[in-house]
Amino acid sequence: MTSPISKISSLTIGTVESVAPDEIKVLLDVDSPRNTALNTGVPTPFPRINSFVLLPNESGAVVGIVVWLGVERSAYPKRQGLKDFGLIDLPFPLRKMTVCPIGTLLSEKNKWRLERGVQSFPSVGDPVILPTRDQTIAIVTGQGKDSRVPLGTCPIAHDAPIAVDPDKLFGRHLAVLGNTGSGKSCTLAALVRSAVESAQKSIKIPERPEGDEEAQNGQDNPNARFIILDPNGEYSKCFQDLGAGCRVFQVPPITNADATEFTLPAWMWNSSEWAAVAQAAPRAQRPLLQEALRNLRSNKQITLTIENRLRARCKSLKSYLLQFAGTGASGFPINNNCGQQLSRFIEDISSYCSTLTGDIKAKTDRAAAAITQVVDSRKWTSGGRTGFNDFGDNDLNTVDQWIENIFQGFPQGEDGGTVNEDSPLPFDPQVLAEHLESLAMQEGGSASQFISTLTMRIKGLMSDPRMNGVINPVSAVSLKDWLDLHVGSDGGANGPVAVIDLSLVPYEILHLVIAVSSRLILESLQRYRKLNNKNLPTVLVLEEAHTFVAKRLPHGDEIPSPADMCRGIFERVAREGRKFGLGLVLSSQRPSELSETVLSQCNSFLLHRITNDRDQELISSLVPDNARGLLRELPSLPTRHCILLGIASKVPTLVEVKHLEDGQRPESDDPDFWDVWTNKKPRPIDWDKITSDWIGAEADDDSAQEGGDTQ
Repeated sequence: MTSPISKISSLTIGTVESVAPDEIKVLLDVDSPRNTALNTGVPTPFPRINSFVLLPNESGAVVGIVVWLGVERSAYPKRQGLKDFGLIDLPFPLRKMTVCPIGTLLSEKNKWRLERGVQSFPSVGDPVILPTRDQTIAIVTGQGKDSRVPLGTCPIAHDAPIAVDPDKLFGRHLAVLGNTGSGKSCTLAALVRSAVESAQKSIKIPERPEGDEEAQNGQDNPNARFIILDPNGEYSKCFQDLGAGCRVFQVPPITNADATEFTLPAWMWNSSEWAAVAQAAPRAQRPLLQEALRNLRSNKQITLTIENRLRARCKSLKSYLLQFAGTGASGFPINNNCGQQLSRFIEDISSYCSTLTGDIKAKTDRAAAAITQVVDSRKWTSGGRTGFNDFGDNDLNTVDQWIENIFQGFPQGEDGGTVNEDSPLPFDPQVLAEHLESLAMQEGGSASQFISTLTMRIKGLMSDPRMNGVINPVSAVSLKDWLDLHVGSDGGANGPVAVIDLSLVPYEILHLVIAVSSRLILESLQRYRKLNNKNLPTVLVLEEAHTFVAKRLPHGDEIPSPADMCRGIFERVAREGRKFGLGLVLSSQRPSELSETVLSQCNSFLLHRITNDRDQELISSLVPDNARGLLRELPSLPTRHCILLGIASKVPTLVEVKHLEDGQRPESDDPDFWDVWTNKKPRPIDWDKITSDWIGAEADDDSAQEGGDTQ
């Protein structure tokens, strides 16, 4: 029978030479393996970069990952007991390696368990041993008992299966990073598929009679919710075979027979999103825009009645007189201009009085008489010429008080209740510009001038045929129906995955569409939590995150852009989403361009091949020191290989993502340049059809021919 001491002795490959909290240097024995170790029970490649070693101590064994291998040459032997190598005129090579401590391996009931952190560091001279197959598998698969979602295998640990805990992976946000062509899209597709399939297998399906339609109509589908925002149109056909299938939404023209038309009516936008897309200035334009939205959501239409015209004229004069407050209108031509303005005001309100009735007419008549008295007291006539003397501050205060008296005759406005400019109540966005113009005329003063550019932008947006199908659809959709389609129905009956294909959304509103969709998803989950006192776990996946969650750049413009709105909502999701059950998955090929706020909130990472220096530096600053040796492998990672690290993995682990069949992979293959060049895969070209589609013209030549001359 083999004793524990003799077993450790047979696995020893060296001794500890120096110890630091983040680095342990090891001197390898002369007889330690040089390529393959056979003393672990199975052939094991050793020494290798990123392989594991154990350093036994009183609490178990410190797990170290090899980050450096080298040879030190010496002119004389440095080891005790090795006095003569037989060829004393040759140098004596000493093999060394550096390992980073990454955890502690413990034994419980004949099973190995990995814990984060190091409880007790080794001392100089302590033995370093090779882990057995069972120990190596326990190291890389020691994610915990709740690791239910398989991701792939670990090629440096006997192809041990790697699984993750979905609560940690999705609940604390995940970033999938890597260069183009490194396999990010396939990893995302494999991860979503694996999560749904694992949940499907774990559902306890009650026995039902054969032919039970309820079982066949998706009632036993997992109650999972994955919402993929797909700006490149890659994922539309990846998940059609999952349970009840995948809900695919496309902007017309729809190329997928199973897709549903994607709409995001403009009435769903809140006031900040309207201000961003219309570039509303914060001081003059935005308050009017907010009031217009409140009116339309409350179903209150502004009409230019006589009362409204009178109100606007009074506001205009009050705005004019404000410049003379405390000083009066003195000196030529100021006094003369002021007298002319007051005279025209008297003429205007006198003409309105002929059609007014009731209290407002009485107040207006009295005000016109009083203001006429003030104006006449300052008016002079000489030689056929008319002018005005100075108007004192008391004179203009008197005029202002009479104008205020007119306002008291107007009926009080109706209480809008809980409706505000952000309430998601339907209205016709086509009338917003016209309503703004009416509101500005009612406000009086120079308001109409201030909003002219704003109304022009809104009219241009509403008349753009490329956007009308998305923001102003012909068929009405309620907020309840939109959430039911995109977030999912009760029990996941309409499928666990929703892919929103945004590849044909005009770039002018692409950021806005992604921002509004994400905000609606977040706020719907917030209200679910408020009403039910529990979360509705949902995962929001964003492709090309560096485009839509770019880091904030300093600029002096006070008007937020749609890109600012998009970044802001994802920063909010990253900070607050976990509390409401919304997990965030980002995929990006340029992590250095991502918002620092969003990236710092991601607690798990799947790192594919990254070659850019700035991206590598950023990744190194995000991960713990004991993983930085493993990150040196990032530039040379093969396709479908990635490094899993963060809260979802107790140790940084190299993962080979499981292979997906052709119909399950995203449509992100590299272009077939050579096959096209050599006509192995011909590409017929119809520029007429392309240009017709581009300019929005009818491209159906056959229909045109059918309606032509048949003689």
